[in-house]
Amino acid sequence: MDLGVSVFFPAYNDAPSLPGLLKKAFQTLESVASDYEVIVVNDGSGDETGAVLAELQEHYGERLRVVTHGQNRGYGGALRSGFEAASKELVFYTDGDGQYDPGELRELVELLRPGVGLVNGYKLRRHDPWHRVAIGKIYNQVARVLFGIRIRDIDCDFRLIRRELVEDLRLESTSGTICLELVKKIELSGCGVAEVGVHHYPRLHGSSQFFRWRSLLETLRQFTGLYWRLVVVEGTGKMVDRVLCAFHQST
Repeated sequence: MDLGVSVFFPAYNDAPSLPGLLKKAFQTLESVASDYEVIVVNDGSGDETGAVLAELQEHYGERLRVVTHGQNRGYGGALRSGFEAASKELVFYTDGDGQYDPGELRELVELLRPGVGLVNGYKLRRHDPWHRVAIGKIYNQVARVLFGIRIRDIDCDFRLIRRELVEDLRLESTSGTICLELVKKIELSGCGVAEVGVHHYPRLHGSSQFFRWRSLLETLRQFTGLYWRLVVVEGTGKMVDRVLCAFHQST
């Protein structure tokens, strides 16, 4: 297909999973894109991620780019760096922990149509400990209701997005709330959105950084700030516009 695709993986202490992920990503891209690049954002990892990526760069050469953060900037910071580094027409990202299969990028590409700015995956079944599944369901439902989001799975980090759309969003979050900010701003843009079910696999290496007190508190703080900016302020502005429009029409 005549497509340019940037694929990136945010990675934090994901050394064991990266070789397999990158191998599958390159194999998939050869069949779905005419022009592509693969980027890994090493977000201040404390394990062997840097060394593993150096070896992988020797193997893949210029086809693999690495963005390195000297200090951990959080999930949102890693995604923002990935979007900034991407140079192709389309941008696909998924996590570096190996819980999604890059091969399913094919399903996303098949749903890309004129007017569609985002193809979003949703987990067919979540393979995580029960408490993460429960908390994830509650978070997803609360966020969808409070923010008026139509996408069914906000936290499914398996997305194909038109790069020009991302450039206009001006993402600000540094925590996991960046997924909420990204999805809400895309829906506010008015572009078309498509969804497809994807598989989610058990995490074989490391542990999630989200379920820690510091991460949870920061996520809550940014969640509140997003609600204020994207719902309260945005909603008030639209209401004022409607009142002014009605006033001008009546005079």
